[in-house]
Amino acid sequence: MTQNGFRREAFPPTVDSAPSQRAAEGIELSALLLRCGQADQQAFAELYDRTSARVFGLILRVLHDPGYAEETTQEVYLQVWRTATTFDPAKGSAVTWLMTLAHRRAVDRVRAEHAHTQREVAYGIRALGHEFDEVTEEVERRLEQQAVVAGLEKLTHTQREAISLAYYGGRTYSEVASYLGIGLPTVKSRIRDGLTRLKKSLGVT
Repeated sequence: MTQNGFRREAFPPTVDSAPSQRAAEGIELSALLLRCGQADQQAFAELYDRTSARVFGLILRVLHDPGYAEETTQEVYLQVWRTATTFDPAKGSAVTWLMTLAHRRAVDRVRAEHAHTQREVAYGIRALGHEFDEVTEEVERRLEQQAVVAGLEKLTHTQREAISLAYYGGRTYSEVASYLGIGLPTVKSRIRDGLTRLKKSLGVT
């Protein structure tokens, strides 16, 4: 029920309203980020509430580990609090700025875990002198993750954005189209072309 007593379902959002809603959200989030740069804790709390699910979803898609994803998400928002003054709304949206931080932090975590795992493997071989099948599989899995991250960097901005929203953000194609304010065929085309380029970069036939 709304304040006027009408059911919310009686007034579903139209397709035409999606771009304006996205633009309004972008303005609001940019304002919150600028206030964070002024050490406004209330603005930071609201920014976290409105964006943390998307940031966590992207990071989880990269790391495939809820525990690591939660830790990395907290690290991202600590970085947001410390570096909000560097955000420039003239250079991009608040969501893009946040997702870029999240993606970089997730990639750094993958690389750190990969290096840590390699050290563990080397130590295990020296200390115990036998094969570690499970650890070897984990190393290979993390190398594959790193290859995917590197492949994503080679895509166009629009392709990477669409794929990130669909696969990292957990949105359906229709939801991606609504969020970006573009047609569903365009979203499908961007994702299809992006995945084709990604497969080629990974050597998948």
